[in-house]
Amino acid sequence: MKAGSIARVMAAVLIFQLGIGAFLVIADINLAAPRLPFSAPDAPRLTEPVRPGDQRRLYTPERDRPAVQPLRDAGELPDRLTLTQEDGQWRLEGTIAPGDAGRIITQIGGQAPETLILQSPGGAVHEALILGRFLRDRGIGTTVLAGEICLSACPYILAGGTPRQIDSDAAIGVHQHSFGENTFLPAFLAVEDIQRGQGEVMVYLDDMGIDPMVMSHALSTPADEIYILLPEELRRYGFLPEG
Repeated sequence: MKAGSIARVMAAVLIFQLGIGAFLVIADINLAAPRLPFSAPDAPRLTEPVRPGDQRRLYTPERDRPAVQPLRDAGELPDRLTLTQEDGQWRLEGTIAPGDAGRIITQIGGQAPETLILQSPGGAVHEALILGRFLRDRGIGTTVLAGEICLSACPYILAGGTPRQIDSDAAIGVHQHSFGENTFLPAFLAVEDIQRGQGEVMVYLDDMGIDPMVMSHALSTPADEIYILLPEELRRYGFLPEG
């Protein structure tokens, strides 16, 4: 084969490999592919009631709330995790962003709230794990109220609470998520990063007394959807006591 032909073949192979790599990165890091305008969503909105076997909902927490009325008008959730204290209640609300764990831990400082009320659409997984371990070390409980949400990475903070309280009309949800900030890694490195992150989460859940099998729902739910755990599942996996 002539040198020019070999070069063209090698170039075609390289382009093919790059295409496969890009696909794997998008699939494995779970950057949700945009839906076509004419395509129907795979899941209904979060406002639709959840029933056994019908638990996937579109992941648009900035727009939707569960189908029950919250105990208070929470308004718009903060863009960054925010700690507030009012009438003896401590609330931790908003999106979990890089650096939030250290900031919230500093704000709590030497204070010892008995319980943190959580409401968050999720965010940075690593930050949630740090906060969850801090809560466990300090013996701080966690709770989610009726009509409020704890989605994506938020259940990892919830898991750190001791004890944990979850209203039957709260929405606790899990799904796939990425680990790390670099979404332009080669595919094999991206997969390695994801596997390492998932392993860290499973060890953490086991340390918190949560059955890591809850990850079976997370891993099978796309990043643009959320799997809402039923009360019986919350008990089965250890978020709530049995009985």
